[in-house]
Amino acid sequence: MAKLVFLGRLADIAGRSELDVAPGSLEAVLAALDPALALALLDERVRMALNGELIGERGLVLAAGDELAFLPPVSGG
Repeated sequence: MAKLVFLGRLADIAGRSELDVAPGSLEAVLAALDPALALALLDERVRMALNGELIGERGLVLAAGDELAFLPPVSGG
């Protein structure tokens, strides 16, 4: 299994902070999620970190044991 980690408001949308998923392409993983969550994760402002390292690519393939974290945009003043 691979693990998705949701931070901030994304955890609120997901209703949890982590979710185990079958390995595969990011597109396939997102297609299996609730559409509202998948749409939020595809927001261009959401950053991703694969196994603790920020990545910019969207066409990745998750392998067993991978952890993909989704980081929402941070607002502040």
